[in-house]
Amino acid sequence: MILGIHVSGVSNISEAPALARGLGCNTMQIFARSPQRWRKDLVDKFESGLFVKEVRAAKIDPVFIHISYLINLASPDPRLYRASIDAYIEDILEAEVLEADYIVTHMGSHKETSEAAGIERLTRALNRIIDKTKKSKVGILLENTSGSGSWLGYKFEHHKEILKGIKDKRRVGLCLDTAHAFLAGYDIACKDGLDALVEEIDDCAGLELLKLIHLNDAKGKLGSKADRHDHIGKGAIGMEGMKRIVNHPKLKSVPLILETPKEREGDDAKNLNTVRKLAGLKTI
Repeated sequence: MILGIHVSGVSNISEAPALARGLGCNTMQIFARSPQRWRKDLVDKFESGLFVKEVRAAKIDPVFIHISYLINLASPDPRLYRASIDAYIEDILEAEVLEADYIVTHMGSHKETSEAAGIERLTRALNRIIDKTKKSKVGILLENTSGSGSWLGYKFEHHKEILKGIKDKRRVGLCLDTAHAFLAGYDIACKDGLDALVEEIDDCAGLELLKLIHLNDAKGKLGSKADRHDHIGKGAIGMEGMKRIVNHPKLKSVPLILETPKEREGDDAKNLNTVRKLAGLKTI
């Protein structure tokens, strides 16, 4: 099992690999910079070199970087749209230096315009980003959303439309967030609902493009659209639902990253061990 967490609460990103490994993780996700601020500087050479060294020492593979929440590649605001594209390109170039494997991104908000217009802008932005970073090996993963407000990605038909418009698809894949899916209306708490979701992903994009699962329980009712995560087995998906996801034959080889709440010291360890128990593995 490829299992890890989103590592936060460290002073420098070079501290993240050892923290993840200490929890028994063999993969991890980080923010390379503050998710709520525009970039001021790139990670300095010493820190980036140390990060790469620590990742290798901790045997963390693959490495995922989550994009800033400020970036909106579907925005109708020309200034924000241009700034988002530029920031995304910078983040990919930095991810290359950090030897990260993938960048994970939400698909943006179309604001007061239509979903079709938002998808067109997002597709155009991705084509520009891919062209400007064509020498990079860093993959781009499009994450599904809970469907709050005017956010794209709450159904995999959106992913299908975007993939159709991308000229060079070789670096583009998908990230499935289980909490987002449930809150968007996919009843993955039951077997039939989970199987239907897996089939939809396969039909719309192909399961071979699913490179990451954000394994989170959901805090809220089915289809409530509020983006709230819960501890594994403690939310609306529940223990049996999470067990089916972890052991689904078509999902078992996909890396799992937990973005569960960090309310108390030890929460990450508890959630990771819950997943291990559900998969029939030894706890740590």
